Amino acid sequence: IGVDDIKYVGAEYIGKEDSSLMRYVNAVVRNDIEFYADFDLVPIDSFFIKTYEIVELNLSAWKLLGADYVLKLEAEFLGSNMRVTWRLFYTFDNRLVDEGRFGMHRDEWREMSHLIANEVVKTLTGEKGIFLTKIAYIKKDGKAKEICISDYDGANERRLTKNGSINLSPAFSPDGKEIYFTSYVEGDPKLFKVNIASARVSRITDFPGLAAAPAISSDGRKLACVLSKDGNSEIYELDLDGNIRKRMTKHSSIDTAPSWSPDGELLTFTSDRSGSPQVYIMDKNGDNQRRLTYEGRYNDSPAWSARGDRVIFVSRTKSGRFDIASVDTSGFEYHAMTEVGMNENPHFSPDGKHILFTSTRLGGPDIFTMDVTGRHQRRLTRTGNCSNPVWGPMN
Repeated sequence: IGVDDIKYVGAEYIGKEDSSLMRYVNAVVRNDIEFYADFDLVPIDSFFIKTYEIVELNLSAWKLLGADYVLKLEAEFLGSNMRVTWRLFYTFDNRLVDEGRFGMHRDEWREMSHLIANEVVKTLTGEKGIFLTKIAYIKKDGKAKEICISDYDGANERRLTKNGSINLSPAFSPDGKEIYFTSYVEGDPKLFKVNIASARVSRITDFPGLAAAPAISSDGRKLACVLSKDGNSEIYELDLDGNIRKRMTKHSSIDTAPSWSPDGELLTFTSDRSGSPQVYIMDKNGDNQRRLTYEGRYNDSPAWSARGDRVIFVSRTKSGRFDIASVDTSGFEYHAMTEVGMNENPHFSPDGKHILFTSTRLGGPDIFTMDVTGRHQRRLTRTGNCSNPVWGPMN
């Protein structure tokens, strides 16, 4: 897919700020197209333009550059609003495939850009785009660890907690309006939730001992978490108000890090009952617990794919490095997807095509993404103090 330079089609003279806004829209749309796992962005390559003696970058020229599709954008300004018309063309027969228009306040140019890219995804794949989704993560500030939220690409970061304590393990509610997390703000780790719009924090549990690793089912009706109120770390099912509905594991070893399957029928979790941390699966009522991972001496932090066919996790590979690994739900097809730095905290995007994770490959921990094959690894944060990311639901 090629994304043509945006054109101004208004009748009035525009100033420097409006010209900059147009370039920003262009850049965000191109970044979205390049990011998406099913697309390859065709760059405007001056070398090939010169080689092919291209005078005008029309659809035929884009075809020479390797584009199957070309996205053309036109902008106009109406008072404080910006309106962008998009048209998607198929270069093999110059056919208009789809078109649309968005008009929003000029301050909302980034959201409008993501909307355009989402429409391209929907047109070409029939699926919803992820470009308006949010991610949450932990950001270290001195001795404190606070929860932050941003756009999927790391833009528009906003801090949700400001309690000066240790806050961990964020988990989005299925409607994307709240984030559940563990906090030491009252001493022992307890479960809390924060409203994303208001940043209002509420305590969920008040059990003695540990309360950690919250995971909410896709139907939003139940919460799996780790409690040590009876002396050992076990996995429990709670309602969203923090009331215990059932105990799901009962073992002398440590059970932790639950993750629901998309249909809510299974959970994957970590247990050291075999002598070292390994990934296990159990039915939703706690029955039929069985080991999933056999390769790797240390496997932890499992997360279920949105499509329910694979589990990703942290694996200590033969090199001694912590890598992001993947296995199908039968326990076969294990493979590591990272090869540099220490890599942890994997989580799937809501469309199941991308993976969010933490890596120290460039120094301190930062948030990275890759597609499900391990390709196109990209850095989102650049502060060296971010970890424990989680991807929010579709809007």
